[in-house]
Amino acid sequence: MFPDPHHYKLLRLIEANPSIQQREMAKAMGVSLGKANYCLQALVQKGLVKMDNFRRSDNKLAYSYLLTPSGIEEKTRLTVNFLKNKLAEYEVIRNEIEELRQEAERDATA
Repeated sequence: MFPDPHHYKLLRLIEANPSIQQREMAKAMGVSLGKANYCLQALVQKGLVKMDNFRRSDNKLAYSYLLTPSGIEEKTRLTVNFLKNKLAEYEVIRNEIEELRQEAERDATA
């Protein structure tokens, strides 16, 4: 569903800390504030995240973010896909390491 890999990370961040600020999102995602805002707005438009504003004690507006039921389902789906991809990567690397180990042993005995 998402062409942008940052959406998964953003869903995880929001679930862990609904009152996270966009600057904190950007820093955690390793992107600019504008990119974090763009991703957040995309999630809101898709109905995966709901934004509520409230007043903070320093008299500035702040937002609280909430995963919608669709957002929770999508995060779960993305988590499963993420795990499948990482396990496949792990298997490739594990096989490469084993091949290199065997090659090193052959070279050491030659």
